Amino acid sequence: MSYKVKLSTFEGPFDLLVYLIENAQMSIYDIRVSEITRQYLEYLETMKVMNINVSSEFMVLAAELIEIKSKMMLPRNELDGQAIYEEDPRSGLVERLLAYKKCKHCSELLQECETKMEDVFEKPQEDISEYLENPDEYLSLDLKEFAKAFSLFLQKKQRIEATEKHYTRIERERETIERRMIFIEETFKRAYKAGMEHMNFRELIPAGKGRYDIIVSFVSVLQMMRDKYLDADQRSLYGDIIVKTGSRDFDDKSEEVYGSDQ
Repeated sequence: MSYKVKLSTFEGPFDLLVYLIENAQMSIYDIRVSEITRQYLEYLETMKVMNINVSSEFMVLAAELIEIKSKMMLPRNELDGQAIYEEDPRSGLVERLLAYKKCKHCSELLQECETKMEDVFEKPQEDISEYLENPDEYLSLDLKEFAKAFSLFLQKKQRIEATEKHYTRIERERETIERRMIFIEETFKRAYKAGMEHMNFRELIPAGKGRYDIIVSFVSVLQMMRDKYLDADQRSLYGDIIVKTGSRDFDDKSEEVYGSDQ
């Protein structure tokens, strides 16, 4: 069963033939048939070695090349020592090659257009007669009305500026887990000096802080428990969380930074 052969460079017999002619820097109107036929047959042999089933199209063109080659080798009438051909055996092949190159060029242009239009999206046509048929409307004001409107605009602008002077936008600084763990460590060290061996979790939340800071403190305690600096105990559901020191001393950090392995 034959099929179209498409390799990395060629698709079809004429594609191969055009490549051989251009690679040999020949004029398509003056093809050295003997040389091109030899190269063409060598390529077909290479395809067979690669276990590629050569389609009938390649074989038909090979037969045509051999036929043209044989015609070119036949003796011709001579005039003043030059061979005279009644008709150039290559003329039919040249016409087909020119037509092939023209079609291939057109297909490449269509492919470029298709690639370009892939990024083009058209907007559906809308009815804009409503805006074309109705004339523009102009605001009609006398001098007094215009002065009144401008005065109201200035008064509103002045009120906004006066209000802005009495208020300042403040962005709340978000506490990081690393800084909160340092705060918890310092809090525990102060508790040691006061003779306290454990603390309520509520005492590890800075005063006047909201829900965000409660979460930061809770996550910080979990991190320090994982690193064995702290331990915690909760005797009942929703009961108080009692935090105490773990098996690892706070001073046993060497150059380690809290949260460095996160």
